[in-house]
Amino acid sequence: MTVPSTALEVRLASRPQGWPTEDNFEIAEVAVPKPEAGQVLVRNTLMSVDPYMRGRMNDVKSYVPPFAIGKPLEGGAVGEVVESTVDDLKPGDFVLHGLGWREYALPDAKHATKVDPNVAPLGAYLGVLGMPGLTAYAGLLEVAAFREGDAVFVSGAAGAVGQVAGQIARLRGASRVIGSAGSAAKVRYLTDELGFDAAFNYKDGPVVEQLRAAAPDGIDVYFDNVGGDHLEAALTVLNTHGRAALCGAIAQYNDTAPPPGPRNLALAITKRLTLRGFIVMDHQHLQQDFVREVGSWVRDGKLRYTETVVDGGVRRAPEAFLGMLRGQNTGKMLVKLAD
Repeated sequence: MTVPSTALEVRLASRPQGWPTEDNFEIAEVAVPKPEAGQVLVRNTLMSVDPYMRGRMNDVKSYVPPFAIGKPLEGGAVGEVVESTVDDLKPGDFVLHGLGWREYALPDAKHATKVDPNVAPLGAYLGVLGMPGLTAYAGLLEVAAFREGDAVFVSGAAGAVGQVAGQIARLRGASRVIGSAGSAAKVRYLTDELGFDAAFNYKDGPVVEQLRAAAPDGIDVYFDNVGGDHLEAALTVLNTHGRAALCGAIAQYNDTAPPPGPRNLALAITKRLTLRGFIVMDHQHLQQDFVREVGSWVRDGKLRYTETVVDGGVRRAPEAFLGMLRGQNTGKMLVKLAD
């Protein structure tokens, strides 16, 4: 493969105030670097856009450093090795790494994981078999301490994490799996394709009323991808000694003022609830179990997933990211950078 002399990358042009816009991004043409000892040059094929990236656009202290203005953004990507300085990775191999948002990446080989496109489609390594899948697995089984027979509610259930979390609950023996989503089509996807027992469109009415109707006997586990009114509703409907895995709060990522609640947090005391936030990087010890169990379900067709792929190259990455924040994706949102 002939490597070009220049390529495109997406940089953070400015920090958003409230909802990001395309003006917060900059497309830059840069020289394609040459790998030094211990590095590989990768032609990115697919890249991921994820909700956590919104937090990194703010200049605040968090579990990862913020994106730097004038520098390329980062995130999961898979691509083909085109030049290598190490024996373990050769041109033609495909790798998973963390330097997305650019056409050509130069990761250290120790941070590039070889993946096999003959075992699973490349997109799966960014979704169901990647970070979102492990997030669902760890959040449900370890953080929320799911037990067979639990009734489970997953918010944002048609997203990359939610679609996996709900199915793991079903396959592990949940008594009832309920999901929320933002359109009638997504609700049908959850019930007709993924096997959720019930689902509702949170835009159709108060979340707490719809959740009560879907879970007349209450819920034991809440997997929270949304926060806001979903968390407040879950606190109301959770049974005594219920558990909540707090994975994300996309409902408030773009707020410019503090959220008003949940207003019923005192229920956590009277019901003896466990509310536990988590970050997937703290649960890497589950990686082998996750790959074995979820990988076998995917291979056997027991766990299904979908992807929303935006074609057209890296220039469309900001558009895809903004669409993901607005819920325009079903399943994992990916950007196709090359064939």
